[in-house]
Parts: sequence; structure tokens; C-alpha cells
Amino acid sequence: MGELTPDDIIAATRAAAGAMRGSGGAEWTQQAMDTDWTTQARDLEWTCRRTLNHSIDAVLWYATNLATTSTQNSGDVRDGKKDESPVPDLLRALELSGVLLARVVEASPPGARGFHDAGMADATGFLAMACDETLVHAFDVTAALGLAFAPPADVCDRTVRRLFPWAPEHDDPWERLLWSNGRIDLPGHPRLGPEWGWWCAPLDEWDGTPRTDRESVN
Repeated sequence: MGELTPDDIIAATRAAAGAMRGSGGAEWTQQAMDTDWTTQARDLEWTCRRTLNHSIDAVLWYATNLATTSTQNSGDVRDGKKDESPVPDLLRALELSGVLLARVVEASPPGARGFHDAGMADATGFLAMACDETLVHAFDVTAALGLAFAPPADVCDRTVRRLFPWAPEHDDPWERLLWSNGRIDLPGHPRLGPEWGWWCAPLDEWDGTPRTDRESVN
């Protein structure tokens, strides 16, 4: 399926925003307009609104750390905990954050890396983390609000292979990504516990150790 490209994070943020509008695109459905964004996002401690804000924060943070090639945390570009924008504006901000990261990746020199707690990430690592944050948290939100979400399978596949090289093979890339993030179980593979992790440094530096915790989460 190849490596992640800047187009993948644009596709991920558009798909996520479209699903949260209820239509899969730029229009809102009545069902989506009637939703309560103060609802808890599935089994997270955050509301749906706070979860969406977190996704925007994360993608912008990745863009900043790659753009600055920082070896330390560059700090937050925005603080979604304090944002009171209308949800339609937040969904547009999510889409724009994907475009910004895509353009940073395109402008980055070969071998550029930036800070992340899990390791100094390269451009594909930042793209993968951004796709992961966007898609998985959109799942948390849409599941809580009763909205359908079926993200691009090819983007899910590339994200899993880049961040979770230890993930078990499975026919459905979306379910494989959700398993890797401790959201669901797979046949023969219990749901991961809260200490699951990913590999965002270049894959040729991976030591072969899975970043998983198989303690059940309910």
C-alpha cells in the first residue's frame, strides 16, 4: 500500500469532519445538527466536543514540531480546553489542520524529524500519528452520537503499518487500526489495555518490541 503521503492526512480530516456532520461531506444532516456535543465520547473521560478539540490540537502540534525540527516539546499552538467556537467552526478547523500538516511535510527536507514523547518522529511518523488521532477520535465521537463513520481503508492500512508494525493481520484495516488503539478486540486478539503505544520514529529504528498491554479494558 506504500507510505503515507500528505494527501492522506487531508483525506483523514475531511472524512472525519464529514462523518461528524452526518453527511460524509460538507453538508450537515438534521440528525447531526440535533446531537448533543456535551455527550461523553464513548468510553473516554472527555465530551465529544473536547475530543474534537483534542484532535485539532494534536494535528497542529505535530505540524509545529516537524516545522521547527524541535528536539523538545514546542508547546501548544492552541488550547482546545478553552475554545468556545461553534462545532461547525471546529470541524472546519480540523480540516484546515490537516492541510497545514500536509504542507509542512511537503516543505520539510529529507530526514527532518521533530519531538514526540514516544520518539523523534520523521515526516511519515507525524502523518501517521495525525491520521490516527483524527480517525480514532472521530470514531469515539461518531459512536457516541450515533453517526456512521467508514474512513478510507487505504489510509487506515498505511497508518497501521507505519505506527503499529506488530499489529496482527486482519482483513479490515479500519478494525485493525481500532484494535491497535485499544478500542475493540479482534478474533484471537483481546482488546488492548490503556498502556498501548505506537512507533513514530523511523521504522528502521524499531527494535521489534510491540508497544502493547493486553490487560482488558471495559
